Amino acid sequence: MKNFLKNNGLWVLFAAAVIAVALALMSVFSNTSSPLVNLANTIASPFRSAYTAVAEWFNDKQKYYQDYTALEEENAELKRQIAQMEADIRQAQLDSAENARLESLLGLQEERPDLTEDIVLATVTEHAVTNWSATLTVSRGTNDGLEVGDCVMDEQGNLVGTVSDVGTNWATILTLVDTETSIGAQVFRTGDLGVAQGNFSLMGENRLRLDYLPAECDLLSGDLVVTSGLGGYYPAGLVIGSVEEVQLDDSGASSYAVLIPTVEFSELQQVVVIRSYDGSN
Repeated sequence: MKNFLKNNGLWVLFAAAVIAVALALMSVFSNTSSPLVNLANTIASPFRSAYTAVAEWFNDKQKYYQDYTALEEENAELKRQIAQMEADIRQAQLDSAENARLESLLGLQEERPDLTEDIVLATVTEHAVTNWSATLTVSRGTNDGLEVGDCVMDEQGNLVGTVSDVGTNWATILTLVDTETSIGAQVFRTGDLGVAQGNFSLMGENRLRLDYLPAECDLLSGDLVVTSGLGGYYPAGLVIGSVEEVQLDDSGASSYAVLIPTVEFSELQQVVVIRSYDGSN
């Protein structure tokens, strides 16, 4: 026996240690589940944790994408609704402006039936101002009975100018400040007569002159100037503008006034063309 232990003692100790470890492991395994199942679960546990983490990350990303897509769709819908509301507001503004124009025209028809028996409403399509001219282009022409020389006013009865050129579905209007404009005029307060005409030096300032006034005329700044109706070329009583200042001309024999037109030509959207009126030739 002594010789056996002496010769094989190390192996005996090793075997005992292996058996002890095995028994310990079996004791541990026996407290949970079968050794093979426990071993398999122990090996799979890290992979299960990794899978769970990946699944949670994927679910989070999927939820984020779904939320982001929902937000994009909601944002697109809100933009569509805002665009529709803006379009409705623009249409309401256009309708309101159109109603205002129609109300003004109705008032003009009641006040001046002599001017509104034969008229054509025309939309302004172009405003043109150069060093030599100030004109408007409108969307009516010979198809609508327009002729050169027709008088043009706005819906309130303020004078705009005259038709200078006309085509099938268009016409050019010389405004009051154009250098070719010349109109018989009268100061409403004093009755003084003169000729309202465009002037090169004043056209750029959107002004015109009232020439051939008496040297001793008593005009005041703000005096209203209207068409005189003399000669029958223009209806009487159309508002041309108001006096800004009065000066003696170079000869000193007469005065002239600088006039501010009542119409703001650059803002005109629609005009009224008078094809004929009581007292016209």
